[in-house]
Amino acid sequence: MTLSRRAFLHESGSCAAHLALAAQFMPQLTRHLWTSASASVVAREPFGNLEKIADGVWALISTPLNNDRTTVSNGGIIAGRSGVLAIEGFNQPQGAVWLAEKARELTGRWPTHVVLTHYHADHANGVAGYFTNDAHPAVRATDRTKTLVLERNQPANAERTAALRDVLILGAAAPTTLDLGGRSVRIVPRLGHTESDLSLELDDPAITFCGDLVWNAMFPNFVDAIPTKLAVSARALRRTRDTIYVPGHGPLAREAEFDRYMTMLDEVERAARKAHADGVAPATAGGNFSLPTSLGEWALFNKIFYQRAFEAWDRELRAAASTPPGLGT
Repeated sequence: MTLSRRAFLHESGSCAAHLALAAQFMPQLTRHLWTSASASVVAREPFGNLEKIADGVWALISTPLNNDRTTVSNGGIIAGRSGVLAIEGFNQPQGAVWLAEKARELTGRWPTHVVLTHYHADHANGVAGYFTNDAHPAVRATDRTKTLVLERNQPANAERTAALRDVLILGAAAPTTLDLGGRSVRIVPRLGHTESDLSLELDDPAITFCGDLVWNAMFPNFVDAIPTKLAVSARALRRTRDTIYVPGHGPLAREAEFDRYMTMLDEVERAARKAHADGVAPATAGGNFSLPTSLGEWALFNKIFYQRAFEAWDRELRAAASTPPGLGT
């Protein structure tokens, strides 16, 4: 499916349009690496692969480059003795239904809990798919996520509204712990990709579901980003021991891939700060920018994605410059 510029701009509040437009420019080799499945895959569909990454933990790695936008974002399942957590609501309700059905096949339970990492449509629009006549999982999200899912994500949907009516609001200041029975999941409020992000973290085994604070092997969407906060939040996810990082988009990451992502963010920051200091317009700076070849190949990028990154940096730097001393946060 080819996404028109008008459709891209209309949908740009989420990453779905970012992926759809970018897929038109993706090198075939990188496309293969994105969609290839490992031996740990327990289910495979055109829209993604469900990979077992530990006992009772599975990651859904979406493959939207096949033009199937059922899920678009990554997500996952975490199971304990008394509860099953589904991560993300996905782009369409069919994505949530599929993950819930897989949870029941693998654990014997339909999800008892759902967490939305942020409000972008490809992570939240399909949340109603978890709800049936008999199943009413507890949905957790920040207040800002709930508000913006209902206000911004289109088309309006009565089922989605009903699913979020009794959402359990997570505070923006301190982590909370979800006990699934013999397995605790730490839900940590962060910001940077948007003004209201969450990460989900396990200590044993060491696994972090990063939401869109981390992308692997593709250039991220900066449309709602707060760049300085993004770098801080992403860096805070890095652990000192071997960890599996489930990014918001792209294949599973380990330390090497995580560090490459952080280096990429640093390169963008350096170039964006210089462009701002030199008075170069974001569109021009983004058009002239390229990542160092030492960082390897980054999937899905097109110059408009660089431009968005430079626009986000320019927006934040201008705001900082206009804030009187002592009034900044």
